[in-house]
Amino acid sequence: MANYGRELWMRADVRKKGKVEKTMEFVEQMKKVQEEAEAALKKMQKNMKRQVDKGRKKSEKWKKGNRVMLSIKDLVFKEKPVKKLVDQYMGLYAIEEVVSTNAVKLQLPTLMRIHLVVNIS
Repeated sequence: MANYGRELWMRADVRKKGKVEKTMEFVEQMKKVQEEAEAALKKMQKNMKRQVDKGRKKSEKWKKGNRVMLSIKDLVFKEKPVKKLVDQYMGLYAIEEVVSTNAVKLQLPTLMRIHLVVNIS
């Protein structure tokens, strides 16, 4: 009987070894697939950036103190002026702070009830 138990233990050990090898093969295969997917994603990201950058224009470098004109295209007025007679831009306002490459904070009069940070295009 003791010999029978030993024989069973050896068979179980062989089965475990086979499962571990299969598991390790699976892990290696998954790592390989993951690396290939990562490489494909990076390649697609470069292609997408290149396509988007084709239509993008270089923006000016703005500094604190520069003066800019504000477009009134999207501003809402209490009294609606005649479009033909109104200028498209108003005032020269100083830049108080450069928030990002396409947004600046302007020094606007308090009577103008708009957000101080505006988009530059």
